[in-house]
Amino acid sequence: MNCPICKAKAVTRVIKRYDDRYGYPGQFPLMRCVHCGHAFLDCVLTPSQLTTLYNNYYPRKSLGIESYKPHVERGGFSAWFDGLKSSAFRWVPKNVRVLDIGCGFGQSLGYHSGRGCDVYGVEADENIRRVVDRFGFRVHVGLFAGGNYEAKWFDYITMDQVIEHVSEPLTTLQGVARILKSGGTVVLSTPNANGWGAKVFGKFWINWHTPYHLQCFSKRSLLLAAEQAGLVLEDVKTITSAEWLYYQWIHLLLYPKVGVPSVFWTPNQQKTLIQKLALKALWVIHKTKLNHLLTRGFDATGHGDNLIVVLKKP
Repeated sequence: MNCPICKAKAVTRVIKRYDDRYGYPGQFPLMRCVHCGHAFLDCVLTPSQLTTLYNNYYPRKSLGIESYKPHVERGGFSAWFDGLKSSAFRWVPKNVRVLDIGCGFGQSLGYHSGRGCDVYGVEADENIRRVVDRFGFRVHVGLFAGGNYEAKWFDYITMDQVIEHVSEPLTTLQGVARILKSGGTVVLSTPNANGWGAKVFGKFWINWHTPYHLQCFSKRSLLLAAEQAGLVLEDVKTITSAEWLYYQWIHLLLYPKVGVPSVFWTPNQQKTLIQKLALKALWVIHKTKLNHLLTRGFDATGHGDNLIVVLKKP
């Protein structure tokens, strides 16, 4: 088996993982490339399996259209302390043509639209149709393909926690480069597979997120992927939401068995009294801002859990 990024054969099995959030059946080997540090699942999911995975297991199916709210502008110290710029869409200026690949429930589309942008989206989860029908956003429902768009069309393209979900990241980035204007910008956010969280929490790290995360990037593997797509790495840094560490503690506390949905990640799951009390205690600790301090500290050293990557098309 070769690394999907650098094609090196120096690949080792790290651990075997399963869906520890939503209970999708099966266990999947997680491999790591010795050369570039890229980690990836040793599995191939067909388009129909991916459709089932996102439509039937991901929690957006429980979201009602009345819960839809666009993201809003925020700035200042509190936004920095919370790690708000950990999201790729926050790096897009006003009044540009932007494509958000993996637009989720469409909150970013409303955000960009309200800032004067010409907005497009791509989303594999069929649940986005409710938002499209209500608000008229231009969204391709399905997997991204560069051939669906005119070449050199977009000023900005974002992928917020998306590149780790694709089975062929090099092909995806090549398609992105094709439809990006010369001088255009790609902004990615993705978990840092070589960050402190993966090292400390091991197999319990929330961002293995098997089998939804097929790729787990290092800074080096992202650089190599960008180069092969004809894109130039302009900046890479770690900026992580403080909520992630809060979720990590809950994830450890309520860790499920194979094939069992987590009572934290899955909506409407019943919790025991002890679980409720423990969750309350973690919430109180989170309100002390200790998670914020730890997160900002690890980000400052470049070992945070989330990578923000800015790529340019020459």
